[in-house]
Amino acid sequence: MNTIAFAGLGAMGLPMAKNLLAAGHRVRGIDLNPMALAALTAAGAEPAVDAAAAARGAEVLVLMVVNAVQAEQVLFDHGALEALPANAIVCLMATCPPAAAERIAGRVTAAGRRFVDAPVSGGTAGACAGSLTIMAACARADFDALQPVFGAMGQRIFHVGERAGQGATVKTVNQLLCGVHIAVVAEAFALAAKVGVDLEVLLEIMGGSAASSWMLKDRGPRMLQAAPEVSSAVDIFVKDLGIVLEAGRDAKAALPIAAVAHQLFLAASGRGDGRADDSQVIRSYHALNGTPAQA
Repeated sequence: MNTIAFAGLGAMGLPMAKNLLAAGHRVRGIDLNPMALAALTAAGAEPAVDAAAAARGAEVLVLMVVNAVQAEQVLFDHGALEALPANAIVCLMATCPPAAAERIAGRVTAAGRRFVDAPVSGGTAGACAGSLTIMAACARADFDALQPVFGAMGQRIFHVGERAGQGATVKTVNQLLCGVHIAVVAEAFALAAKVGVDLEVLLEIMGGSAASSWMLKDRGPRMLQAAPEVSSAVDIFVKDLGIVLEAGRDAKAALPIAAVAHQLFLAASGRGDGRADDSQVIRSYHALNGTPAQA
């Protein structure tokens, strides 16, 4: 059993922390939302008055916050890093630019703590089911030490490298593919809609053809709904494809398709759809093509 400080009790973080509790770990939550903290405490977590108190005596600090800025705030502004025991592990699981993961790692290791760059994939459903994919970059010994922690939250657990930033790079590639796949499904549907093809029939045909993909089968049906339940918001891909383009710029890698997909999500957000399900990037195509949105 590890004592784990867990920062970021959002749609994914809260079920991840609950899964750690279910696996027998001691957990202390860190979040600005008192309702999230109360929910975790009700599930058996130990209460803590602030980030430093949560981190004090913990073997592991998990950061499942929104972005690198929030990770740095928890670590450096709110005192969590200083409160951690020497040689404790800081595990960054949020989606961050590779350069940011490297920057944070440098400050953590300079302070005498260990750092693991371990973003996740699988969304809210994977977080709830404990079936996330975890892409960890760190010393092999640290990866091995975290197996009980990772195993409580994920099923597909990979050691992708020894250097901080490599995990973030793998997650960046994942988000590039996801964002582009969603956008291109919307583009295909938009062409069919423009000439009056029944999109329900199109989805059935494409779902069984060589053109099929996981994103087609998952997001396609939601593109045919006017207001589908939100599993991942448009603004998530505004952020994540922005990270993709930042990583491409740092690596001097041209990513023209990712750039176009980013613009389409950005256009949807700019029209006020940022909190809508990411499948609703199709509204950008409806606006471009003058086709009606789903009723």
